[in-house]
Formats: sequence, structure tokens, C-alpha cells
Amino acid sequence: MPAFRTTVFGGTGFLGSRIARHLAEAGGRVRIVARDPALPDWAGAGHELELVAADITDPGSFAPALRGADAVVNAVSLYVEKRGGPTFEDVHVRGAADLAQHAGTHGVTRLLHVSGLGVEPESPSAFVRARWRGEEMVRSAFPAAGMLRPSVLFGRNDALLEGLEFATRMPVVPLFGSGRVRLAPVLADDLAEAVKRLLADEDPPAPVHEFGGGETLSYRELVEGVLAAHGRRRLLMPLPMFAWRILATLMGVLPNPPLTYDQVVLMARDNVPRGDRPGFADLGIEPRGALEWLDNHASSSTARRVA
Repeated sequence: MPAFRTTVFGGTGFLGSRIARHLAEAGGRVRIVARDPALPDWAGAGHELELVAADITDPGSFAPALRGADAVVNAVSLYVEKRGGPTFEDVHVRGAADLAQHAGTHGVTRLLHVSGLGVEPESPSAFVRARWRGEEMVRSAFPAAGMLRPSVLFGRNDALLEGLEFATRMPVVPLFGSGRVRLAPVLADDLAEAVKRLLADEDPPAPVHEFGGGETLSYRELVEGVLAAHGRRRLLMPLPMFAWRILATLMGVLPNPPLTYDQVVLMARDNVPRGDRPGFADLGIEPRGALEWLDNHASSSTARRVA
């Protein structure tokens, strides 16, 4: 991989930290950017890392993060709006657009913007609509930017599999609708590898890459796989989507709701690649599946206990 400097915004997050690690282990010079950056526990003597404090919602903080950078990866994401905190518009639209514009001003030649599958302008989800508008704004500010659209991410300390592990402790596990919605969960490390390869390629990235993991599963199959990995037997109860929407609306008054309306909307339709855009195969990557990964990791964890 070329020894240029890559700035990773959100470099301490679930995905961003993995991107930073893959780049550093390939010999790249990596600048980890976050509001409160800290040296990662994987950092070694051979890694050329720099920590910079910046906030995606404050373009005035961008200059030290962008100065001298050849490439920028925007891995910042906000999944839940909290009272008094930044909004989807702040992070996914204005923040993303400001970063793209300032990257161009600072002479950055490569910009990868992490978005998600299923973005569309008319979605009932404010989160999805914001991501769509963010993509449009980034393209306008930095026409050569590459959009990366993965399905739901998983990996160690994730929200997907660990959330299901917690949910399956209950005697009855409610399903979103009938549980037939299809997902293609993406291992965060596989997406980080894709980022590394895209930055190492001399050719500019395609306008859009879509990424699906090694297994396409219904939500019911995913829950059943988590149950099997943890040696549990539970009753699975289909729950109509309108009931989930009501529940999420009621929870929305809480300071830190465990379920949001946007999350319910995302579980109402398939989250798989369309198949007509480049993805893992075009980068020579064979992605791992969620159940495959879970089976390989559960045996070495305490989660194998029979509940």
C-alpha cells in the first residue's frame, strides 16, 4: 500500500477503528480523528499513527485533520438522535458536506464516504433520508468521492449480534413482523479491508460500492442462529410492524430509547445489495457470514453457556 497519509474521521468508532488498523498494518500513515482521540490498544512500534481532535459538526476543527492528507475516509455515523445532541442532519448531511468541501480545499485526492444500503430520498426514516442527502451533498462538493454502502455491520462488540444475544435471554423473542425481512450482515473487518484495497488502487473508486456479507439471512434465521450459538431454545413470536412502530414512538420520549422509529423502519424492508454495483468480489474479497463468524467465535467465549 502507498505510504500516503490517510485521515480517518470517526477513527475510534466501531468501523473507523478497524479501518485505521487495516491501513496501519499495511504500512500506511494513518491520522485517527475523533472528538476525543486515544491511541488504540492494537497500536505497535511499527505503526505510524497520529491523533487529532476534531468534530464532524464543527468545520472550524477540520484543518489539522486534513493538512497534508492524501486520502480521507468518513466513517462517522449517528444512529440515534439524543435530546440536546447532534441530529442526523448535523452529522450525515451538513457534517459530511463540510468535510467533503474542506477535503477538496486542502488538496485531498481521494475521499471515501461510508453510507449504507437502501438510502433513498422518500424513506419514512429520517436517518435514511439524511444519509441520502448526505451522499448528494458529498458528490456535489467532491465529485470523485466513492460511496460505500454496506448492509448492517457486525463484529466483536457490535450492536447486532450482541443485541440479539441479550434479546434471546428472554423466554419469548419477538420478531419484526414475520421475521422474513432479509439481511446480508457485513463483518466490519471485511469492510475495513475493502477500504484499504480501494485506497491502494491507483484508479479512483467507483461512484458507489454496495457490500453484503457472506450470508444472506432472514431476520428469523439470524435469531435462530444466535440461539443455536448460545445453546438456547426460545419461543419466537411474530409481532406486526405497526405494533413495533407504536412501541418505538412511546419509547421515543425516553432520554436514551432502546428502540427508535428509524430502527423499526429499517427492519421493514430487505437490506441486501442490488447486485448491479461493484462490491467485495470486485476487490478480491470473500466476505464472511454472520453465523459463520458467530460459530467460530462463540466457542471461545462465555456466551456458549447453556441458558
